[in-house]
Parts: sequence; structure tokens; C-alpha cells
Amino acid sequence: MLEDRSERKSTIVTSQLPVDSWHEALGDPTLSDAVLDRLLCNAHVIQMNGTSMRTKKS
Repeated sequence: MLEDRSERKSTIVTSQLPVDSWHEALGDPTLSDAVLDRLLCNAHVIQMNGTSMRTKKS
């Protein structure tokens, strides 16, 4: 999917992990490099901070 969309379409990815933790979370260094190179090339990373809305509602 990423290869098909790379530099042609917008892709939104959300995660609870910060981007600098993704290599460790994905495990395989070669796979991690390939995925992150595609995702982060020309990316706009938006980091949101604050308390969880789920916490507020429970």
C-alpha cells in the first residue's frame, strides 16, 4: 500500500508511540528503515500532547 501511494497520494498514519520509538516497535531493522523512509519522506509530523479524552469520559 505504501509503495502504491508513495509520492502520489496523501496517507495519514496515527500512533500512540512517538516516531523515534517506531524502529524498536517494528523490530526488524531493515523493514523498519524501509517503512519509515517511505512514511517520513516529505511528512508533516504532528505531535499532540495532553490528557486522553478516554480518561476524561471514564
